[in-house]
Amino acid sequence: MPEQRPLNFAVIGAGAWGTAMAVHLARRGQQTTLVTRRPEHAAALRTARENCDYLPGIRLPEALSVTNDLRAALVEADVALIACPSQTLRTWCEQMRTVLHDTARLQLFLSLVKGLEIGTHLRPSEVMAQILPGLNCGTLTGPTNAAEVARGLPAAMVMAAGRVDEFVPRVQAAMSGSTLRIYTSDDLAGAEFGASVKNIYAIAAGVCDGLKLGDNAKASLITRALAEMVRVGESVGAAKETFYGLSGFGDLVATCHGGWSRNRDFGEKIGTGHTVEALLTGRKTVVEGHQTTEALYGLCRERGINAPILGEIYAILYQHKKPADALHALMTRELKRETSSPFPRK
Repeated sequence: MPEQRPLNFAVIGAGAWGTAMAVHLARRGQQTTLVTRRPEHAAALRTARENCDYLPGIRLPEALSVTNDLRAALVEADVALIACPSQTLRTWCEQMRTVLHDTARLQLFLSLVKGLEIGTHLRPSEVMAQILPGLNCGTLTGPTNAAEVARGLPAAMVMAAGRVDEFVPRVQAAMSGSTLRIYTSDDLAGAEFGASVKNIYAIAAGVCDGLKLGDNAKASLITRALAEMVRVGESVGAAKETFYGLSGFGDLVATCHGGWSRNRDFGEKIGTGHTVEALLTGRKTVVEGHQTTEALYGLCRERGINAPILGEIYAILYQHKKPADALHALMTRELKRETSSPFPRK
């Protein structure tokens, strides 16, 4: 059987995660172009061969192309990946729509976005499919810190597409190697919900750290957060089993414990007494869990879904509730039987 040619990837968004994925793909020998939002950023990356603003210390491979010309990057692309804040995804997709008539080779559009759109409550792939009908849209997600992936430390992710065809396993093989293993899933809704809502619970875990509540409290919180993820996810059409995989439990554990986690750090600072407004003022990077809390809270209220941890985090972030009062509210709720076990009862 003849060896297949390398795939051509366009990675849209040159923050830490987009840059790390582009570096990984270039090292894998795939033809890769990193697309920046600003022309001056593209020029700086080409000159320094390093993303000093978002991923310092990582050398960009010479084979990695950098441009801010979206059309030029997409015209030869087989696969497009987008790494941007969830609230700017729609704008990027609208820009893509203007050049799609020139992209005959593009077969798969994968989101690296972890968040829900405020107002519509749509998942990333739903936003993409709404603006780019007919294009196979999906997600690539899992417990992956950008710096570790860029350094070549081992990690695993899950890829789910709206339409599973013979091209998806080819992308899986092209992206997988000795440092990054890609699994596939047919539960796109579950993969995206797990990736999005775990950021909310990472904020809660950070609040625990800031209040110095101890390991028992944090372990209990993460366990009950997983049960809440399953309950919310099933209510919106996701498969329960997905939340015990890489995009659910795996990403939840990494983000709740990682010292690199923006969401956990944001929650920790709130727990130590910083205000939400002060923490958001002048930030260069986005805390996805903050905006996803608003989006998911709206969705749960709209559909009558019970999510007490989400409700208390929403109250802290948007209603100025004191973290200690939120903790008291959770601890004094009506006593219940533990549910949402991944193992069937005999």
